[in-house]
Amino acid sequence: MPPPQDLIKVAIQYPGQFPLFIVINQKDPLSNIIQEVCERWKLPDAEHYALQYADGSELYISEKNRNEVKSGAILNLSISQVRMAVDLHDKLQSASLDCRLEAVKTLAKLSGDLSFATEFISLDGIAVLMQMVDSERYVKLQKIMTACFGEMLAYALTAFLELMDHGIVSWDSLTISFVKKIAGYVRSPGLDVTLLQRSLAILECMVLNSSNLYKVVSQEITVGHLTNHLQMSNQEIQTNAVALLNALLLKAPDEAKQLRWLAEAAEDKALNDTKTLLFEMASSPAQKQLRMVILNSVIRATQTIGTEMAHQLYVLQVLTFNFLEERMMTKMDPQDQMQRDALFELCRVAFEFEPDGLTQPGGTLERRKGLYSKDYKRLGFSNHVNPALDFVQTPPGMLAMDNMLYFSKLHQEAYIRLVLENSCRDDRHECPFARSSIELTRLLCELLRIGESPTETGQDYHPMFFTHDRSFEEFFCVCIQLLNKTWKEMRASVEDFAKVLQVVREQITRTLANKPNSMDHFRSRLQNLSYNEILKIRQKERMNQEEWGFQAAPIIELREKLQPEIMELIKKQRLNRLCEGMLFRKISSRRRQEKYWYCRLSQNHKVLHYGDVEDGAAVVPPIESLQEKLPIVDIKAVVTGKDCPHMKEKSTQKQNKELLELAFSILYNPDECLNFIAPSKYEYSVWIDGLNVLRGAEMGSDCTRSELEMLLSMEIKLQLLDLENVPIPEAPPPIPKEPSNYDFAYDYS
Repeated sequence: MPPPQDLIKVAIQYPGQFPLFIVINQKDPLSNIIQEVCERWKLPDAEHYALQYADGSELYISEKNRNEVKSGAILNLSISQVRMAVDLHDKLQSASLDCRLEAVKTLAKLSGDLSFATEFISLDGIAVLMQMVDSERYVKLQKIMTACFGEMLAYALTAFLELMDHGIVSWDSLTISFVKKIAGYVRSPGLDVTLLQRSLAILECMVLNSSNLYKVVSQEITVGHLTNHLQMSNQEIQTNAVALLNALLLKAPDEAKQLRWLAEAAEDKALNDTKTLLFEMASSPAQKQLRMVILNSVIRATQTIGTEMAHQLYVLQVLTFNFLEERMMTKMDPQDQMQRDALFELCRVAFEFEPDGLTQPGGTLERRKGLYSKDYKRLGFSNHVNPALDFVQTPPGMLAMDNMLYFSKLHQEAYIRLVLENSCRDDRHECPFARSSIELTRLLCELLRIGESPTETGQDYHPMFFTHDRSFEEFFCVCIQLLNKTWKEMRASVEDFAKVLQVVREQITRTLANKPNSMDHFRSRLQNLSYNEILKIRQKERMNQEEWGFQAAPIIELREKLQPEIMELIKKQRLNRLCEGMLFRKISSRRRQEKYWYCRLSQNHKVLHYGDVEDGAAVVPPIESLQEKLPIVDIKAVVTGKDCPHMKEKSTQKQNKELLELAFSILYNPDECLNFIAPSKYEYSVWIDGLNVLRGAEMGSDCTRSELEMLLSMEIKLQLLDLENVPIPEAPPPIPKEPSNYDFAYDYS
């Protein structure tokens, strides 16, 4: 008898027949099961039938996927994959337009099934679909019956895309004329939405899967074409347009990915004759237009960005920043005159209006160059004799220099103020601009993962990076001013450089997590996230983490074991305080002058000794001098507040509310009492707790609960020190069973 997991109960349907409820053995061949069903319904040619899911997916059940069928599933007995593939292949070449339309609709539904796709492709079905798209006969038919042809073509492209996704046929096998025909649909204005969406998706797959087809598509599709589609209100079309753009950027040759190279090559006649999309991207107006359309028509025009669109925007952001990789990995050449002039320019802008500057009489260029070593030091270069050596480490390489130059030219006032402010500080406390810029650029490259390929599931795009043509440079300008501000707030010195960068990193990452919609929004949020605010956030997170950690079952068990020991410690402390004694006030309505008395517990915890003292003397009186005694066994009750005998007359007076909170009395004998007014709330809690301990009652004061929580927390942390950075499981590990024998034990005899 087969195991229960091999037996499943299913229902099988067929038009004109009552459903069958049968038990299937998953170990039996599928052909035998179909044969049995056909025999019950008396259907001939069982080999022409197959089983399909009845959930609308119409996926065939084969030997490869039959284990996915679960008990309770409803299946259809339908025409087999082979017979269906032959039937659709013939109908697609029928002279009847209606016949072809119905066939292509069915094909679009079934093409996602691998077993059917294999059979249809083996009949050269891909060529038939390509012929429907590329044939001149169908082009003429399109002019006669546009609506019907558009619907047929949309289904044909859907089926084509599904069939190609199985990877059975290589994308390189497609003809150039077919590729250009698909690109022509993308260029056509007013095209059916479904047809346009499928065409964009097919072009994306062509680019990603074939280097030869990439060249054709990149020549056929321009930035203008994609920009037009991005301005449509249909987010699915927008998503496919951005996906095609990303594919072209991702698969471009390494030399073509460098916009600098493209710009310099603009005079090349061959490139001018072949206007590729990437060539257009080298043009600032084209970049700006594309960015503005994405910002206004995609990001800001849609309240909810879909998951796929978020991924494509993330990919576009990553690919755009990856254009900076070349500069990030380029070292400065000390012999390059242009690069040396860039260093001179940083000094000129910062110190131009000082007495030795170029604008003053006698401030010649040669004289100024003689002062550059001093200026390089004031700018914060580590090597002020040859600052080019500061840019030999990659990353950030020359990208740091680009950022510094951009800051000095586009934000000149802020640049001059930042440099001069730090050059006037003490050498230990100045924030070196050059070193800060280099380290900050490296930090930003790490945060934005410049040079890394986009992940397949990433969605972390930032709208603010689509609001500016030079978003990375603007990002740097905001962050370098933040670094200087944080440096001052931390009162940092040169030795604290790494600590300041760590705080700045946290400020940037926390602000980016809120998805600011513009650089100004990003800047304003950073202003509110000061160093003190970071400290508060860290403290709060640490406390929350500890609180969460203390909820684990092993920690709760440890807490329960430690609590009795901690409570005993608190009891001892309370009794020790009572043994030390306390000075109390006497309140009398007949005298303006207050009197004092002292009370303390004997060392054997059996007697309270008390007596009057003179004017609140600071010296603790010896226990022998306290003549009055109260045995603990004579205590009948301890009352507090308005229940105290000495507070009953004063309970209605507003000025005595504070006294009520500090008053307690010991009742003993039938009519006798000992009245107290504690000097503070803490001492009040200590004496009440101590008296409760002496009487065998629970300590229930807020002070006891607070101290218990504090001591438990400290003790747990101390005991867990050896487990630092080791995850604590939710439940303790199971105790293993006792061994069957103890023969392994060492025999000492």
